[in-house]
Amino acid sequence: MAAVLASPLAPIRKGSRVFFSLNSYFHCSSGLASKEHYKIVVLGGGSGGITMGARMKRKVGAKNVAIVEPSEMHYYQPIWTLVGAGAKSINSSGRPTASVMPSGVKWVKSRVTKIDPKNNTVSTDSGKELSYDYLIIALGLQLHYEKIKGLPEGFQHPKIGSNYSLQTVEKTWNALRNFKEGNAIFSFPNTPVKCAGAPQKIMYLSEAYLRKTGKRSKANIIYNTSLPVLFGVKKYADALWEIVKSRDLNVNLRHNLIEVRPDKREAVFENLDNPGETKIFEYEMLHVTPPMGPPSVLKGSSLEDEAGWLDVNKDTLQHKTYDNVFGIGDCTNVPTSKTAAAVAAQSAVLDRTITKVMKKDKPDKKYDGYTSCPLVTSYNTVILAEFDYNGQPLETFPVDQGKESRIMYHMKADLMPHLYWHGLLKGLWGGPGPYRKLMHLGMK
Repeated sequence: MAAVLASPLAPIRKGSRVFFSLNSYFHCSSGLASKEHYKIVVLGGGSGGITMGARMKRKVGAKNVAIVEPSEMHYYQPIWTLVGAGAKSINSSGRPTASVMPSGVKWVKSRVTKIDPKNNTVSTDSGKELSYDYLIIALGLQLHYEKIKGLPEGFQHPKIGSNYSLQTVEKTWNALRNFKEGNAIFSFPNTPVKCAGAPQKIMYLSEAYLRKTGKRSKANIIYNTSLPVLFGVKKYADALWEIVKSRDLNVNLRHNLIEVRPDKREAVFENLDNPGETKIFEYEMLHVTPPMGPPSVLKGSSLEDEAGWLDVNKDTLQHKTYDNVFGIGDCTNVPTSKTAAAVAAQSAVLDRTITKVMKKDKPDKKYDGYTSCPLVTSYNTVILAEFDYNGQPLETFPVDQGKESRIMYHMKADLMPHLYWHGLLKGLWGGPGPYRKLMHLGMK
């Protein structure tokens, strides 16, 4: 009986299989039907992408927002300064991306391969094409260790580290704790970088460690920076120069690292003020800050400026050509220091900008360039630098932040990570602006 009943159904089942196979192909292949539309697409799942994803979810609903991010793990990178100095563990800096992704938002676990702002589409390496009404670009920047001859393969040797990548930050700590005698060298490249204070923070921490372990007298500490200044804001630069002098640190301005010879423990620097002139430094420890650049996917997209960075209005963070495209964080060309603190302040402005644009109104809130750099000067002190587009201090607390502070250190090491995970990434922290006014009784 079952066989009799099954027989007339067989053609239907076969036809169903064909139908569902075709249906599956058109919806899952890299063909045209793999296209998905979202009101808002966010490119990047770093600090800027996640915070804007959370904010946009509240604005238009989770199902209308997609975030494109290939990484399974999300890292709080500012703490890597302390990881490289042995004060924090690398595990404390990371959490699964799934745990920070705004709930209900579509996570496209792919890499962006093409952005077409003229047709409002984005392509990914999984073959998926996304179309959008509004696009937020938060792709960060790219590290270019390969632009230094001898790297990245040189990291296979001991004595070399870098606090700028997951793979190399613990190598910094290994080089520091195994230091015996000789030069400890710290570099700053001839490109824009994220967290411009970090290359010298590890120098101060290393000096403190060597002092604590009785090795300081055997160490010659050298900071070779491509910049013509120690720090970009005079108030904090003056304070740092005092520390440099009091701790007998050697600073060479306009020196750019171009080659590492790990087998000989040599680092080659070029003198930027005298092209063609190079100098070889032997090292017992070398901390490398790599050259950095804009996301390569921006190249040829008509979204970039001449240097390759996302070309946005520095006040509103809206793209200068495409009104429905916006940017946040390290990938943009806003003329301020690239930090998580800048992302926080930008997120509040960008939230307002997008609201206005959606209502066909003119953006009215302006980003003042606020950024912050907690300059770690030892294992228990920080100079908390805060400033704006003009390089003018924009300090939150009613004290002189140009002085070393224990309280500011604990804020950097303990409070700021909490604020990051539970405030910024939830789209709830837009920088200290409102609190600054309160602390200064309404005055800037």
